[in-house]
Amino acid sequence: MQRRHVLLAPDRFAGSLSAAEVAHHLAVGLRRVRPGVPVVELPVPAAGDGLAEAAIAAGWRRVPVEVTGPTGRPVTAALAVERDTAVVDLGTAAGPALLPDARPRPLTATSLGAGQLLAHAVRRVGARRVVLGLGGSAAADGGAGLIQGLGGRLLDAQGRDLPPGGAALRSLHRLDLRALTDLSRVDVVIAGDAASPLLGRAGAAAPYGARGEAAGAEVRALDAGLRRWADLAEAAVRRIARDRAGAGAAGGAGFAALALLGASAPGTGFLLDLLGFPGLAREARLVVTGEGVLDVRTLRGRTPASVARASARAGAPVVAVAGTRGLTGEQSRRARLHAVYALTDIEPDAARGLRQAGPLLEQLTVAIADEWLPPLTPRS
Repeated sequence: MQRRHVLLAPDRFAGSLSAAEVAHHLAVGLRRVRPGVPVVELPVPAAGDGLAEAAIAAGWRRVPVEVTGPTGRPVTAALAVERDTAVVDLGTAAGPALLPDARPRPLTATSLGAGQLLAHAVRRVGARRVVLGLGGSAAADGGAGLIQGLGGRLLDAQGRDLPPGGAALRSLHRLDLRALTDLSRVDVVIAGDAASPLLGRAGAAAPYGARGEAAGAEVRALDAGLRRWADLAEAAVRRIARDRAGAGAAGGAGFAALALLGASAPGTGFLLDLLGFPGLAREARLVVTGEGVLDVRTLRGRTPASVARASARAGAPVVAVAGTRGLTGEQSRRARLHAVYALTDIEPDAARGLRQAGPLLEQLTVAIADEWLPPLTPRS
């Protein structure tokens, strides 16, 4: 079999570029220095942000849906659909980019639209498997809005529906799940940050304080609401999920998916199969992966490590790009990475490299092409 294309399968550079943007800049650079080499872009957003767009870029069908945005305004989100599988990207329905004037509202923002999007995938599209991408969220409501969007009700002591947002969860008295969309025959899978628990100093509310979007008292109010939500939700379904991997993802929406929807979190290898990576890798002459910081955490199943393992099974060489490199040569080889190219190799100022990550990635492709994609010599 003749291997033809270069397969670009990076994750995001956190704080700088999305996975799709990383792939785009790599493609621009490679097409400039090797215009005759086919390039396939396959971003792998393991943290969940941009997952629907990644699936659509891989050939899935786009299904636009009007839902309620994080502040109550209608927004148009999109599902990615392939046969009986749908990708629901929480960010397209409840992400920070949908906040009017970009003003954070962590206490009152809701994930309601994500639940409406998921309900559409099941009821209207007929999905039997839903992949829920849990990237950035404007809401810190523990996925309470997600459950409301699926038909659940959150009631106070007087039997009234709670207002939206994580702060209101402190007044939660009872859950009414009788009208919840039936997901008993639907396999729900989440893709999101596996490191964050729901509660506490490293929990779902903490990032809003760290980014300056909520004061200390507000973060404590959110955490108290999330604790009340977890207590009643877990009691309702007799399932403990607050400390499971992924529970704190997307303002705690991972908790709602794990506890109330019976979701699983299988990891990056599942995403690679979902996006059709194995078949593309078998036809690749080179695979390029990467993420912002390549270090020992990468070796614990993050995108570059998973891509490297899958590439090895397909018999394709794989190299990685990164903002900064924290792996030794031996560690890289054990991870099956043939080479690592870092932005700090050409821009020692890490802060400047973060700001200029796109153009710098395009520059890195010159070295990648020189070492892995020799120009074709014309036949005599």
